[in-house]
Amino acid sequence: MALGLLIALASLAWAVEPGERLADPAQEARARRISQELRCLVCQNQSIDDSNAELARDLRLLVRERIVAGDTDAQVLAFVEARYGEFVLLRPPFKLHTLALWLTPLLLLIGTVLVLRRNARTRNAAVGERVVPLSDAEKKRLDDLLGKGS
Repeated sequence: MALGLLIALASLAWAVEPGERLADPAQEARARRISQELRCLVCQNQSIDDSNAELARDLRLLVRERIVAGDTDAQVLAFVEARYGEFVLLRPPFKLHTLALWLTPLLLLIGTVLVLRRNARTRNAAVGERVVPLSDAEKKRLDDLLGKGS
């Protein structure tokens, strides 16, 4: 497990190459933060900060160029989104056309809870139907076995 963690951390460190880094630590920190908000269009489930793909490298360089040019974080994200579309954002904004994307997990959770509750009720009802009360002879025999008779 420790080896896996070391490999994962090492791969993250290798994604941003030394030649890409900005000299100003504050600007570099902003670039890393912004890069974690952008999706690698090749890998699709990784941020450009984590990806070793050539396109991710180009996007990281573009982010750094915009930061050096004086853009704010929002301006950098807007610039990249305008160029590559909303899909490049790892967390797309909450809008009418992204409503299904944001609500699907909640709807799946609610649906799962409803199905589980219905199944539990059905199971409990079926168990209740199978319970047959003891006859007088069975009650007497049970009392005798438990030592309550006499």
